Amino acid sequence: MKIYREENYEMLSKRAANFIASQINLKPDTVLGLATGSSPIGTYKGLIEKNKAGDVDFSQVKTVNLDEYVGLPVEHDQSYRYFMNDNLFNHVNIDMANTHVPCGMSDDVNAEGKKYDELIESLGGVDLQLLGIGHNGHIGFNEPAEVFDLATREIVLTESTMNANSRFFPNGGMPTSAISMGFGSIMNAKKILIIAGEEKFDILKKALTGPVDPQVPASILQLHKDVTVIYIGKEEIA
Repeated sequence: MKIYREENYEMLSKRAANFIASQINLKPDTVLGLATGSSPIGTYKGLIEKNKAGDVDFSQVKTVNLDEYVGLPVEHDQSYRYFMNDNLFNHVNIDMANTHVPCGMSDDVNAEGKKYDELIESLGGVDLQLLGIGHNGHIGFNEPAEVFDLATREIVLTESTMNANSRFFPNGGMPTSAISMGFGSIMNAKKILIIAGEEKFDILKKALTGPVDPQVPASILQLHKDVTVIYIGKEEIA
């Protein structure tokens, strides 16, 4: 595990964008696993700047996102498809047909999850998976649980996750569940990059240095052979 401590969000985002751009330049048809939320926005801005400068080419890149809210149409401004289009895809030379976000509008979300896992497998798996981490240690929407579930599936959101995300739904109507890539596809990624702001330092440290425990979902990353961590903090994690 390679761990980099940065002083501020700008430096974290720059390092993360450089890391992802290097992956694409080494393998132009890279399959990127992508995340949403506030943490990767600066990283995506950095990638857009690199693309516009001609320093990275997305024309052959394929992407698979971690998750999507159940019941939100893609046109909704809080859907994760909308987020990805707005924060990355609409601004780089990627083929939209090569971008994939789980469908939260399916009548059978778990069947949709199985199709999504089959899609990822058909692409040859994820070359580089970008992750954030939730305040309760979740990655994607894999919440604290009794076991590490492998499959992409519907997950009922915990109260802490709903409280953390409710600010994005000021008029109410926040979904109570999501479809999320499971630990199978995440852990099968050839490389993993996890980024975390200063407010996530305590849970990140617990995940990376404590016991591997499904009650701290991100702790499973200790078992992966190629993880890079970029975080903001005043002290070293280990």
